[in-house]
Amino acid sequence: MTIWTPALPEGGPRYRRIAEAMAAAIGNGELAPGEKLPPQRRLADRLGVTVGTITRAYAEAQRQGWVESRVGSGTYVRQPAEEDHLPFFRAGQPADDGVIDISMSLPPPHPLRARGLKRALAGLIDSPEAVQAATEYQPEAGSEVQRARIAAWQGRLGLPDDPERLLITQGGQHGIHLLVHHLAQPGDLVAADALTYPGFVCAAQQAHLRPMAVPMDADGMDMDALARLCARQPPRLIYTTPDLNNPTGARLGEARRERLVALAREHDIWLIEDAVQYLPEAQRGTPLVSLAPERTLHVFSTSKVMAGGLRIGSLTVPERLQERLCSALRSQSWMVPPLMVEAACRWMEDPDSHELLRWQVEELAARRALALERLADYGPQSREGSSLVWLPLPAGRRSSEVQALLARRGVKVSTPEPFCMGSEPAPQAIRLCLGPAETREALERALTTVDELLGEPPASPWQTL
Repeated sequence: MTIWTPALPEGGPRYRRIAEAMAAAIGNGELAPGEKLPPQRRLADRLGVTVGTITRAYAEAQRQGWVESRVGSGTYVRQPAEEDHLPFFRAGQPADDGVIDISMSLPPPHPLRARGLKRALAGLIDSPEAVQAATEYQPEAGSEVQRARIAAWQGRLGLPDDPERLLITQGGQHGIHLLVHHLAQPGDLVAADALTYPGFVCAAQQAHLRPMAVPMDADGMDMDALARLCARQPPRLIYTTPDLNNPTGARLGEARRERLVALAREHDIWLIEDAVQYLPEAQRGTPLVSLAPERTLHVFSTSKVMAGGLRIGSLTVPERLQERLCSALRSQSWMVPPLMVEAACRWMEDPDSHELLRWQVEELAARRALALERLADYGPQSREGSSLVWLPLPAGRRSSEVQALLARRGVKVSTPEPFCMGSEPAPQAIRLCLGPAETREALERALTTVDELLGEPPASPWQTL
């Protein structure tokens, strides 16, 4: 039976505060689906309240859908239904005419992207050796030569560059999926920031893993909260984006990185370090893979620096996991298509790829400055070097309402719900992506629309009927 004694939030009737504490514990994984709650009298004695207060608290939690009562058995944390699973973003959807879509994290358009791929493919076709190799089976982790070329490219970006520890994947999402399915078993607990990348949330759901949502602040994951959660039940793995939380932009400071590594070592936890959201090297902290190479699995991809359609990524993994993950690659797809790996390698070595990245960093800096200036009245949050803006909404605004109203005015944005690791209520905010707008002028029009909408008084509920 669960021994659960909550710390109650301040303000409001006690029964509601107990129900809120229950929802928070379920959301962060402290109370797992299917767990039995303490008998009402026992919890009442622990909290110093009446049994009637606990009865009302359990009823309120049941009304909100967090728990269920079973006649003659007690009250249990409700098992989430399939429809409770949060939607994942859908990329590559046809754009409506006149709509400015700033909901997806994509690099800014530039002719060098198409030109770079075209030159890479043309060079490949003109090389009989490369064409012949592309028709043959290759090692599941990629050929030795291709792994060395990708490692060298990552080294130029200030990223892990050891080809002996590098596995080639079909993009960063493939790498994440591979790790959660082969480092954890169904029912295992996995931790991440309370708001995190939806691709990890969905991969964990599909692997039937239990989410542990770790509270966070402007400096990233709360290590005191993580320590308390680990003391109760350590997760099998922790997923983190230490340089740039997606969606909030929070960055994990050096002291927190060291504490995270210490906790991982103390409790024997795997660390998945996702670096796909590219930042210039000067804006990054010490990589976890450098601090704890024996338990950190580093994920990278070409998606944010070259092109998402390439579907080429990398995992840098501890030596003891290489054979296990290679076996998983074989069972999934045998190997990453060698034709696309060769095209990506040739593009990485093209001087235009360096020029493209230099332009991208400058362009995103200009777009970020534009967004911070235009939305200054609303406290936008954006890490230097980032392509993301996290915008808390004014009092009285709800993210779903703002998203719908902006869509009617031709602007698409993201709400927080897909980023929620647990079941706690999402904050009222929206995420804006600076990259996908075709031009800086198009982005400015979208930002102006957001500014104008938020400057209007919220609609009365009666006006929306």
